[in-house]
Amino acid sequence: MKQDYKENLILALDAMREHKLRSFLTVLGVIIGVSVLMLVVALLQGFNQSVVERITGFGADSAYVARLNNGPSLARPTKEQRQRKPLTVEDAQAIQQMCPSVKAVAPFIVEWETGAHNVIYQTNEVDGVDFRGTFANYPEVYANAALKEGRYFTETENLHREKVIVLGEDTAKALFANIPAIDREVKVDGSSYRVIGVLEKPQGAFGTDDEDRRALIPFYTFHKSYPAAYEVSMRVQGLPGKLDEAVDETREVLRRRRNVPYDKPDDFIISTAQEQVEQFHEIIGMVALAMVVLGSIGLLIGGVGVMNIMLVSVTERTREIGVRKAIGARRSDITWQFLFEAITLTGTGGVLAIVITEGLLIPLIRWATDMKALVPLWAVLVALGVSISVGLIFGVWPAARASRLDPVDALRYE
Repeated sequence: MKQDYKENLILALDAMREHKLRSFLTVLGVIIGVSVLMLVVALLQGFNQSVVERITGFGADSAYVARLNNGPSLARPTKEQRQRKPLTVEDAQAIQQMCPSVKAVAPFIVEWETGAHNVIYQTNEVDGVDFRGTFANYPEVYANAALKEGRYFTETENLHREKVIVLGEDTAKALFANIPAIDREVKVDGSSYRVIGVLEKPQGAFGTDDEDRRALIPFYTFHKSYPAAYEVSMRVQGLPGKLDEAVDETREVLRRRRNVPYDKPDDFIISTAQEQVEQFHEIIGMVALAMVVLGSIGLLIGGVGVMNIMLVSVTERTREIGVRKAIGARRSDITWQFLFEAITLTGTGGVLAIVITEGLLIPLIRWATDMKALVPLWAVLVALGVSISVGLIFGVWPAARASRLDPVDALRYE
C-alpha cells in the first residue's frame, strides 16, 4: 500500500511538471487565501502581544479606578455618568488607610476642557501630550514608569507646588534632540516647568505613531495651574496575590463614601488588567472571524479552480485511465491517483504561501510599519493542513468521476 501512495505522489508531481503554468494559475487562489489567513494570524498575534504588554505594563497587580467608563477622551459619557460625583484625593487616602489588601494608591488628575496640551521648548513643540498631575508614588504603582534619566519629583515638591516636570522618552527626544533634557525649561499652556526626569518608553508599542507623549507634574502644581480641573482617577496596587481582595475592599470603601444604595450599581468603574485583556480578546475574536471569512473566499475560489482543472485532467487522460483499468487497476487506485494529484497541487500552493508570507510579507510589514507580526508554529501547520484539505475536498468529485469510467469506453475515447 505504501508503494501505491509513493507511486501516486510521483505521478502527481509529473503531472505538475508537465503543466507548470496551468498548475500555478490553478493554485493561485489557494496561495492568496492561505497567505491572507496567515497574515491575519500574524497581525492579530502581534497586535495581541502589543496590547497585552501595554495593558499589563500598567501593573498586573493593580486596578484602574475612575468616575467614567473608558475615560472622557475615549467615549461619550452617558447622562448618568455625567451626573456622577468626581473621585477625590480623599477617596484615595481612605482606600489606602481602610483596605488591608491595598499596597499603594496613586491618584492623578487630568484636565480635558482646554483640549490637547502642547509642550514647547524654544522652537520645538510636541502636541497632544498625555498631561497629568500625579503624586510621588506614581513610579512605584505604575510598572511602565521606569526612569531613563534624572529623577521623579518628591512629595515635598508636590506639597510646595514646585514647577517641575517629567517627560516621556519620545517627548524629550522631539524637544531636545541630542542635548540633555535635565534642567531645561519647557512650557505647557504658557506655564514654565523645569525638566527633572525622562521616563523610559513602555513596551508594547503598536507602531511608529504610538509615541510616549507623557508629561507629568506634581498633583498640587497641576491643581494650582488648573483650579477648575476635577477629573481625578487612580491606580490601586494590591499586595502580592491579593488583587481581587484589594478590588473588593476598594469597591466597598468607595460605595460607602459615595452613599451608593445597596441595590444600585457602582457609580464608578474598577478595571483590572485581566479584565481589559479579556475585553480586548472579545473584540479581536470578532475581527479575526471576519478576516477568516474573507480569507476563506480566496480558498473557495482556489478550490473551485482545482476542481475545474482536475475535471479537465480527467478528460485529457481518459485513455490513460482505460489502460490502467485494463491491466488491473482498481477503482480505489484511480480515485487515489487523482486525489493525490489534487492534494499535491494545493499542498504545493500552501507551501508557496508559507514561504511568501514568512519570507517576504511579514518582513515587509515589520520594516514598513514597525508593527509586531508573529506567525506561530501552529498557524504554519494549520495553513498547510487547510491547503491540503482544499485539495482533498475539491478533488473528490473529479477523482470519483475518473474511477467510474468504463474501461472499454475509456480505451475508445479519442
